[in-house]
Amino acid sequence: MKTCFLVTFLLAAVVCTHGLEAVTDSNGNPVKLREKYFIQPIKTDINNGGGLVPAAITILPFCPLGITQTLLPNQPGLPVIFDFYAFYVGRDSLDVSTDTNIKFESNIWPVCNEFSKLWAVDDSSSAAKEPAIIIGGVDTARNSTFKVEKAIRGTNIYKLTTSYGTVGTIPGGWGGAPQLIVTNDVAKTLFVRFVKVNDDATKATTSVKIM
Repeated sequence: MKTCFLVTFLLAAVVCTHGLEAVTDSNGNPVKLREKYFIQPIKTDINNGGGLVPAAITILPFCPLGITQTLLPNQPGLPVIFDFYAFYVGRDSLDVSTDTNIKFESNIWPVCNEFSKLWAVDDSSSAAKEPAIIIGGVDTARNSTFKVEKAIRGTNIYKLTTSYGTVGTIPGGWGGAPQLIVTNDVAKTLFVRFVKVNDDATKATTSVKIM
């Protein structure tokens, strides 16, 4: 009986993975789970900055931190890892439209160490209409679950989504540096590529015309 159950379970898991499309990095390779990548915004006519970094988005309280795009074009930001807690047999890559956690993976972390480094949507009662993406999530929580969606077919340009809306940007408090928020305004959508750490990070900052 146990053997039959195991065989049935494995067959069902294999069926569930059929047709999944791997997210690809700037070199066209599948994005691997638990390996380090830079999430780098696509350069546009109005966005010429660098990568993503944690930053304070309020003065009091200072923590939890939010996420902003550095204004320095050649700064790749801090690396992240992707992981998920669903069971997919034989999958070691991040797939399009599947749940994932996003976590900053860096030893450069001077403040707010009492919080996790997982990304999350600020779904607190005091959150703004377009809530901030903050750091301090819980891996199984709804507000810490993201999906990577194709932004332009036939390319490795993506957008990040949540059950609350799409990840976008607004001008932040640090010199107007773009701050990550959740929005339903298409014009604010953040388009990104993924660059594996130790690869040429500048490949992800090539100017692209986003319609």
